Amino acid sequence: MPKKKDLGQLIGNGIRDFSKGFEKMKIFDNVFGVHESAMKLRQDRLGLLSENLVNAETPNFKAKDIDFRKAMKASLSNSGVSMEQTHGSHMKHQSLSSIGGAEIIYRNPLNPAADGNTVEAHYEQSEFGKETARYMATVQFIENRIGGIRRAFRGE
Repeated sequence: MPKKKDLGQLIGNGIRDFSKGFEKMKIFDNVFGVHESAMKLRQDRLGLLSENLVNAETPNFKAKDIDFRKAMKASLSNSGVSMEQTHGSHMKHQSLSSIGGAEIIYRNPLNPAADGNTVEAHYEQSEFGKETARYMATVQFIENRIGGIRRAFRGE
């Protein structure tokens, strides 16, 4: 039987060799796919929409938003994930955007206020509700992915 010091070195070398194998496999790179970027972008958009609602009565406040499609497209191009059509029978997407360089856009109101404020509370509340539902759907996709990984580790 090897001495404790030798056994520790053997185990340490084995762990190092095992972890080197993981580095080569990169098994956990991009585990959540586009959902991680989408979730970050949706959080940013919800923040802007809530800021708009808070400032609905502030004179000269300009309503801000993010073009989700454009931002998602930029994010995906930065991450190396492609959203290109790879087969003729696949459905075509309408220019998805990515999150990397999300540009803030200013919304033109349908009913401009006399004080220069461009926030329309009913529209912001509607967009906030829709975005919250989209955010929850993205969270559900991520939760399902984690559940799948957990089942795989358990061998189910």
